[in-house]
Amino acid sequence: MLDQEILQAVKDSLTRLVALSPGRAIEVRIPPYAVVQCGDGPTHARGTPPNIVEMDASTWLAIANGSRTWKEAMQAGEIRASGARADLSRLLPLEIG
Repeated sequence: MLDQEILQAVKDSLTRLVALSPGRAIEVRIPPYAVVQCGDGPTHARGTPPNIVEMDASTWLAIANGSRTWKEAMQAGEIRASGARADLSRLLPLEIG
C-alpha cells in the first residue's frame, strides 16, 4: 500500500515540475508513485522515450525541496538518467506551495 502523504508530495512536486518545464521530451519516473512527461524538445508517442529520469520517492522529494542537490544524488548513484535532456538540475529545487 502506498503512503498517501508521500504520494501527494510526489504528485504535487511533479505537477510543479511540469508547470515549470512543459512538454513531452523527458519522462520522469518516481515508482511506484507517478510518472510525468516534461521538457521542451522532441516528443515521443510510443516505446521507451529517449530522455528518462528515474529515482525513488525519498530522493526525488529531497531534491525537489532542496535538502539534497541533483549532483549529490547523481554522484551517490540514486538517479538513473539517460538522454541529452535528462539533467533536471536547472529546475531544482522547486518552489512548492
